[in-house]
Amino acid sequence: MCQDGAQSTDDVVDVLDVSKRRARETILESTRISLIEKIPDKGTYAATTIGERFIDAVETSDWEKVNSVLKTHSPHYGAFLSLFEDGSTIEPDAALERLKNQAEFTPYEYNETSLDVIGGWAQRLGAIQRNVFDGTFYAVKESDVPPNFPYVLLSVADSLEESAGVNLKKRYLSIPELRENTCERLNCDRATFDDALRTLAEQNIGRIELSGAPIDTGAKDARYGLKTIELADSDGELVTTDQSSEQVMRGVEQLGKQYYYLAVYDRDLQFNNNDN
Repeated sequence: MCQDGAQSTDDVVDVLDVSKRRARETILESTRISLIEKIPDKGTYAATTIGERFIDAVETSDWEKVNSVLKTHSPHYGAFLSLFEDGSTIEPDAALERLKNQAEFTPYEYNETSLDVIGGWAQRLGAIQRNVFDGTFYAVKESDVPPNFPYVLLSVADSLEESAGVNLKKRYLSIPELRENTCERLNCDRATFDDALRTLAEQNIGRIELSGAPIDTGAKDARYGLKTIELADSDGELVTTDQSSEQVMRGVEQLGKQYYYLAVYDRDLQFNNNDN
């Protein structure tokens, strides 16, 4: 709106079809993070240079740039992302406690709701991921897996089996659980894990096996949904967000078939990710 010219509070009410109170809240927040500025003596608002860059990034689905703008200009968002600068993995309660401590002598406040909102946007913009089973936040810093991926995968599998009290050789392992915990361990995104697991399976036929599962399998259960963002129209004027466990719980697809479990028969695994 403000990119097309100065807008008043009433203009925001009409265009966004919201209450005047909601319009004022939106204007206040947009002003606070430097996306718009008030035109003196006119009671209207116009986009700043930062706001122009922000809109351009949204319209081109450049979510990395959107994330960068928010990290720089939103105190709440920037403080949240600062928790992950050292590659930390942080549980929600610990994250909230650290944010409260950092904000002790500032005008900013945090609670569970604000943490969920900020964390949700950080996930949508690809800055972090959240383990859908236990809610842990972690940074996404790698777009590839290391050469020791098989070792890490088996280590995660051992940990899951130990916590379940079941011997690894006696049952199939949930790929969604392996994915979430391995991504957290390696700070990689889920698509990277899926590519690596497919490569590992292709290079170790007879040593490991991918298996399907019934539609109601527990491997597809998750406490937290996967949060995404995308443009809803070709003009780039409408952004939609979604929260669903379907995408992350869908298993791994290979040759058009979904696999939800992994069986390990031989731990001496070969892995060359350059073949992928």
